[in-house]
Amino acid sequence: MQQKTAKEQTGDRPENPLPAQKQKRPGIESKIEPRPQFLAPDYTGSEKLAGKTALITGGDSGIGRSVAVLYAREGANVAIVFLPEERSDAEETAEFVRAEGRECLLIEGDVRESSFCEAAVEQTAAKFGGLDILVNNAAYQHHQKSLDAITDEQLKRTFETNIYGYFYMARAALRHIPKGGAIVNCSSITGLEGSKELLDYSSTKGAINAFTKSLAQNLVEKGIRVNCVAPGPVWTPLNVADKEAEEVAKHGADTPMKRPAQPEEIAPAFVFFAANSDSSYITGEILSILGGETTAA
Repeated sequence: MQQKTAKEQTGDRPENPLPAQKQKRPGIESKIEPRPQFLAPDYTGSEKLAGKTALITGGDSGIGRSVAVLYAREGANVAIVFLPEERSDAEETAEFVRAEGRECLLIEGDVRESSFCEAAVEQTAAKFGGLDILVNNAAYQHHQKSLDAITDEQLKRTFETNIYGYFYMARAALRHIPKGGAIVNCSSITGLEGSKELLDYSSTKGAINAFTKSLAQNLVEKGIRVNCVAPGPVWTPLNVADKEAEEVAKHGADTPMKRPAQPEEIAPAFVFFAANSDSSYITGEILSILGGETTAA
């Protein structure tokens, strides 16, 4: 593994200006400089998810990668869904999950296809004997300065990835998730406050927030909790593959902490919402993690 071990991955958080860089979508984590911090060396597992199985979309990199590692550290086996272009990242993530002493199932495909989502859930349940936690995290983002610049193709891809995929995965997962299970969705500050150059993306993130609250109401009597994490800027391939290089260098500079979050600073929230020991009386909530910003709804 080229990435440092958890004990070695220490030091200060990278601050702005970050190195100017640009990648093709969907972006590869191993090519980002500096590498995103995802191993959370100060996080000690306590078997909060012992014996559980989690399925994470977009689990190859960014927030999803860190969630996979921390879930494994808490005792869960993990399946991660990723696009074909992201296989190298997915294989690296699997190494780190296995280094935590748990199993990792790699599932290549596109959450825009309902049949794939159903197959991914069935494959996970067959491999591990069930499914307890679904993390909807896969996302597509494409900045545009005006509404008329958003093509039909872009609009369709954004909605199919960011909200259709969440519906498809949840619908399939509910055939297996038992009482005491959890669904954790990943939204964004843009879904609460909007973003003038992310019109379609922000719209889907707002839809995820409403989906979270509605599904939580729908499932509360079944004992399945549904919550959502809504981060601000995070240092992940999603942004390096979307913004222009000079904008990447300023990513997160407008937060009170004047830097983007690292994935390992977001992932513990996903543990919190997945673990009944932490959040058994919490459902339908949206937790924003914004580096000191206090104006989110």
